[in-house]
Amino acid sequence: MFLLRMFTSISEAIWAILCLEIFFFNKTKRPTKTPTPKPQPQPHTTNVQVPQPEPKQITLTKLEGSPSFNDAKLSISSITSEGDKNIFSFDIENYELGAQTNNKFELANSGKGQHIHFIVNNGPYSAHYEDTFTKQFKESSNVILAFLSRSYHESVKNPNSFVLTQVGEDKIDLNKELLFYSRPKGTYEGLDTEYLLLDFYLVNTEISSNGNKVKATIMDTEFIIDEWAPYYIEGLDDGEINIKLELIDSFGKLIDTPFNPSDRVFTLESVSYTHLTLP
Repeated sequence: MFLLRMFTSISEAIWAILCLEIFFFNKTKRPTKTPTPKPQPQPHTTNVQVPQPEPKQITLTKLEGSPSFNDAKLSISSITSEGDKNIFSFDIENYELGAQTNNKFELANSGKGQHIHFIVNNGPYSAHYEDTFTKQFKESSNVILAFLSRSYHESVKNPNSFVLTQVGEDKIDLNKELLFYSRPKGTYEGLDTEYLLLDFYLVNTEISSNGNKVKATIMDTEFIIDEWAPYYIEGLDDGEINIKLELIDSFGKLIDTPFNPSDRVFTLESVSYTHLTLP
């Protein structure tokens, strides 16, 4: 009986010890925590609205205020041939070749002054600062328009300021309605790209709101012109510029006449600020 009680006491003691170990083990054990990653700072972003440049708009504005030269006169004194060369001599009244025209428009200007625009078959003009000069022709028909020009290449528009003639074996009817292209021409650089002179010459016709007109297409932008006057163009980007002039009737139909329409390409290079002087 004594042994049984002792055994029971030992069992109870062992059980008590086990319980105490379990108690202290659970009490001292710390749960393993997975470290929480620190939040990383996010880059600060701000929605900034970058203003976009407005697309340029091509505009055409009448040029007003040029010296009129209403009494200026140009006529042919003689045309003589020497082999394949043709010598043209002109008489000029009330107009001084080589003088600088008062240019308040900041248009491309010739440093050589006022001159004669000499156009053959509505091609690009040549500028002449003397009243006598020599030309060579390759075609059998050469329709020639010569007119007085201001130093910034605006034509003098009066009944006596031009000459229309032709040289060669093949002739055309010079009594037809004719439109000749003059400006713009060539390459413009720097400040000369800001204002571009648009100028043309009409012979045997008039334009008006009720009659014939000139349609100018500049890089797909169309303008209907019903007054024969100089104009200036603004709003063009750099590069090659296409322009077309058409003499149209009161119904908007292209008039069937020589040199109609006129197509030209010229170039703008505004990044260079070398002031260009065109002949």
